Amino acid sequence: MKALILLAWQSLRNRKTTAILTVLTIAISTTLLLGVEKVRTQAKASFAHTISGTDLIVGARSGQVNLLLYSVFRIGNATNNIDWQSFQALKAHKAVQWAIPISLGDSHRGFRVIGTNEDYFRYYQYGQKQHLAFRQGTSFQSLFETVIGAEVARKLGYQLGDQIIIAHGISDKRFTRHDNLPFTITGILAPTGTPVDRSVHVSLAAIEAIHVGWESGANLGHTPDAAHLNQQTFSPKQITAVLLGLNSKIQTFALQRYINTYPDEPLSAIMPGVALHELWGMMSVAEQALMVVSVFVVIAGLLGMLSSLLTSLNERRREMAILRATGARPGWIAGLLFVETTALTLTGILVGVLTLYGGLFLSHNWLLDTFGLYLPVQAPSAYEWMLMGIILIAGMFTSLIPALRAYRLSLADGMTIRI
Repeated sequence: MKALILLAWQSLRNRKTTAILTVLTIAISTTLLLGVEKVRTQAKASFAHTISGTDLIVGARSGQVNLLLYSVFRIGNATNNIDWQSFQALKAHKAVQWAIPISLGDSHRGFRVIGTNEDYFRYYQYGQKQHLAFRQGTSFQSLFETVIGAEVARKLGYQLGDQIIIAHGISDKRFTRHDNLPFTITGILAPTGTPVDRSVHVSLAAIEAIHVGWESGANLGHTPDAAHLNQQTFSPKQITAVLLGLNSKIQTFALQRYINTYPDEPLSAIMPGVALHELWGMMSVAEQALMVVSVFVVIAGLLGMLSSLLTSLNERRREMAILRATGARPGWIAGLLFVETTALTLTGILVGVLTLYGGLFLSHNWLLDTFGLYLPVQAPSAYEWMLMGIILIAGMFTSLIPALRAYRLSLADGMTIRI
């Protein structure tokens, strides 16, 4: 066996250009397959880690995926709002430990504006029950102060003390902006890898204040200035959604049933984990399509290696004949090709894994900052080891074709090559 491996090594060295190209083909296929698997699993984990520690999300009656999308992921819009009295009743319920009100509907240069209160920074959790942290500054204290997410600060180049203008609605146009009511940035949140990074946070009172004169949905010409509004007291009349944390998870179903049959207005309460599972189920088609593409790339790589081996085999018939003339048995020559192919596949897998993890190590921060995609450099999972094993076994099976052909080559055929 040692002599066979040594001979295979010498043979590959003599054809190093072809061998390197074959290894690169397998490496690219492996990198792509494992990379898609990494992105798939981490994107799924990132979705699941967007919100943590919240037992129920309450909004106007609608589908649970729709409620989850606009309240947590800032995608889409609510079908209706919740009365402030309903929020206060829910907050005062004996099963509720904390309640975070959320008011949506405005924007700043493409980023969603969230009206909330201090409880948002105190109780909101993401990932492994991690709380929000301030990278700079503090929470808003007065009416026209704001806290921005890490991505908002990075993309727009904002610093503490800068002033921003909020637009009415999610379309930031000149005629929809509250130009006379600038907000001062008092805090910048640390990166979380969640939609919080892409949000601008203001107080609920500020949401009410900037909409004085906009009650019909458009500016009617009466827009008081900031000095005038600062002298008034504003209380929210409606909000978009509520995040609830309960004293005991045992009470979750009972409170959900109570909210879903709330007598004063139609409300809907969802459990984030269940809604996330349904959301991911809707996206499974795209997930499977990615995997199918990756599998076909691996198959293309293996076929490329097979084509290379068969092509070189014809050129190596004289080499095979000489080996037979020196006493090598047909099975020994077939074994030589099997060892060569296995070595090429194994090296390709190793290079592919090193390329993937090297790329993840170098681009980790860039992926998080640019796409909000958290891809940690972790040891391969059991499923990834299985994928690498399948590639190796497929490569070994691929070697059987040239090995069988070499087995059948006769000594006479090798010594008298047809031209």
